Amino acid sequence: MSEVADATISGLTQQEAEKRLKTYGPNVVVGGKKRSRLSMFLSYFKSPLVIILVFAGSISAFLGDIVNASIIYFVVGMSVVLGFYQESKAENAAAALRARIRTTASVNRDGHKVELSVSDIVPGDLVYLSAGDMVPADGTVLSVKDLFVDQSALTGESFPAEKDAAPDTKAKEDIDRTDLAFMGTSVVSGTATMRITKTGSITAYGAIAKELVGKEPETEFDRGLKKFGYLIMQVTLLLVVFVFFINALFKRDILTSLLFSVALAVGLTPELLPMIVTINLSKGAMEMAAKGVIVRKLSAIQNFGSMDTLCTDKTGTLTQNVISSTSHVDVNGKDDDNILLLAQLNSSLQAGVRTPLDDAILNHQTLDLTKYSRVDEIPFDFVRRRVSVIVNDGSKTLLISKGATLEMLSVCSLYQEGNQQLPLTDDIRNKIRAQYEEFSKEGRRVLAVATRQVEKASSYTVKDETNMVFVGVATFTDPPKQTAAASLKMLGETGIALKILTGDNEFVARHLCELLNIKVDAIVTGDELRQTSDSALQRIVEETNIFARVTPDQKNRIMIALHKNGHVVGFMGDGINDAPSIRTADVGISVDNAVDVAKAAADIILLQNDLTVLAQGVQAGRKTMGNSMKYIMMGTSSNFGNMFSAAGASLFLPFLPMLPSQILLNNLLYDISELAIPTDNVDAEYLKAPRRWDMHFVRQFMAFFGPVSSIFDYLTFGVMLFVFAAPPALFQTAWFLESISTQSLIIFVIRTQRTPFWKSHPSKPLIFSTLATVIVPMLLPFTPIGPILGLVIPPPTFYLVLALFIITYLALAEVLKHFFYKRVSLES
Repeated sequence: MSEVADATISGLTQQEAEKRLKTYGPNVVVGGKKRSRLSMFLSYFKSPLVIILVFAGSISAFLGDIVNASIIYFVVGMSVVLGFYQESKAENAAAALRARIRTTASVNRDGHKVELSVSDIVPGDLVYLSAGDMVPADGTVLSVKDLFVDQSALTGESFPAEKDAAPDTKAKEDIDRTDLAFMGTSVVSGTATMRITKTGSITAYGAIAKELVGKEPETEFDRGLKKFGYLIMQVTLLLVVFVFFINALFKRDILTSLLFSVALAVGLTPELLPMIVTINLSKGAMEMAAKGVIVRKLSAIQNFGSMDTLCTDKTGTLTQNVISSTSHVDVNGKDDDNILLLAQLNSSLQAGVRTPLDDAILNHQTLDLTKYSRVDEIPFDFVRRRVSVIVNDGSKTLLISKGATLEMLSVCSLYQEGNQQLPLTDDIRNKIRAQYEEFSKEGRRVLAVATRQVEKASSYTVKDETNMVFVGVATFTDPPKQTAAASLKMLGETGIALKILTGDNEFVARHLCELLNIKVDAIVTGDELRQTSDSALQRIVEETNIFARVTPDQKNRIMIALHKNGHVVGFMGDGINDAPSIRTADVGISVDNAVDVAKAAADIILLQNDLTVLAQGVQAGRKTMGNSMKYIMMGTSSNFGNMFSAAGASLFLPFLPMLPSQILLNNLLYDISELAIPTDNVDAEYLKAPRRWDMHFVRQFMAFFGPVSSIFDYLTFGVMLFVFAAPPALFQTAWFLESISTQSLIIFVIRTQRTPFWKSHPSKPLIFSTLATVIVPMLLPFTPIGPILGLVIPPPTFYLVLALFIITYLALAEVLKHFFYKRVSLES
């Protein structure tokens, strides 16, 4: 742990830095080259369905069928432009949200220490590091003091690596060199100055990111969507191939059969599904941002809506994090200013992150510390749970430790009483423990202070923390937030179980729960967890809601146990010790003023450290999930029914039941109406419980509602053939109008579980788009476009039949919905 200083060390000038920024580019890792707008647009033409449509349109044009070719190209163009516009809009929204969360670094520019965005750092910059910082780029360590870095993101090694400014010639690989620090790693303790040598994608982290581009882990919802897409595509492929061969072999020419089959495939496959989900996620992220919740990864929103367990520390979340020092007492409970002096020396001279407890100690009273000089430090860690500084007052050298009371007792052999140092007997130890418990039961946090005189040395280690003198304790209060009780009630009403994982002792945690009316199911301490097997822990986490005196590793164990039990777990934290748990959680949550390493690990960042904002964000996440499911339910009802109708009609009709151009237009209008689904309202009862992807539910819904649409299609076929004696053009027009009407209006029934459906109010955009999708096709036969599309004007009586069919269809769907959800609730 050497300390190297260089008086000639200086940073870049701003002018030189700007020049290098143009040369090397911004210090960002994008995992590969960002897609241009043109490449994004052209990517839509890679879709197999689009390729087939363009091919079919080209054949039509080559054979002189200009009308069908024009319609096909128009539909393809509209679909591509629509998709490109919506994806661009979603991408811009996501980029705007990410821009609101900036990670900064302390850099020397023009001879001054300034805070700069990490993206503005260039090779040659001089960067200052301290505990809690992310290392912003690769570089050489120039000066260092007790620097330990977490390199697990690069090496997978869980133990922090110590860094040194001395050149390392022994290491075979750069990652093993003690004089180099790397982007993506984080400072656990200590301070350092480093010179940046590599930025952006040429860093070690950048090289890994390039290999992992596009390989983000799938969420549970992503996997569900993929399974659903495969299911629909498989059934569609089978039926479309069947329709093609029936038409081609027995009835019509190959080109007509191909166009009909391709148009049918386009109309029946859920090609809008990815776009609808992206729009939903983007809109959900914007809604959450308006409520003070920034989504760093859009894919996390589904997990946010599915979250059923939230693990959190209590400090700053349930409490105000405005800590005040209340007393400094010796073993006998007497006030002792010497305890405050030693505590202030420890808090003011340590190099690590200054905690709110340190601020409370220093703000309690102004003492003269000028005669003391810092010699060395033994940094804090979560095993010892203490930090020590070594100071000199001009005549002697003192080691001063401050930390958790029980851990401090383990390194003390004497105690201070007045001016005497007496043996720390078992009776005195028990007296200190009783004092500690009494303070804790009052809700006070307790830090013990100990010291001893040491010989002058070049450096000091943990081995020097022995035979110390227990001087006394400092106590602190951190009152609960005024909004905490209401916030917890909101979380409870949303079906989320709260579990408190804290480094504080069980007495403080219990006292806080009493103040906030939190029912304590059980309390388990870190000491008990050390004796608990993983299998036993799986049972314990279900019965326990307070875990006290736990280490970061133990927090991870708790979360993993909850995972194994099938829970979707969120973790909220803001400190260095919280970063591993934030990564482990399904939903990692941090706050805007958290240390960099915590923010970098988080999926979601709260602009306010308040559970009220979190509860509101959960509601937005569930709304996003609910609207995504509406599109899926649409695809498994009316669309699926139309597919069976077209397949069945091909067996007995001597002509196509609907022209390819009509199918494509039907699909285009229907797609436009469904783009309003992300704006829809979601019922309050849907938001009350966590929502997860359920493939069994989707299959049941398909089996229940899929055939309903086909029933009315076949009724339409029968009426047109046997009542109206309809020729092909009238038959095709009738089914076109019936199909677009029923499959669009059914959204009002299936978008809600309420019966009757009008008790749930859809959004105005959804009402407008749906009605427009029904009205526009009704008018088409009366316009010059109608004949081009093969549409004719139906007789007036047809509209009466159509109105009867629509009303009956919606009524039957409403009745089936009631029985469906009744059966689903009984099964669950």
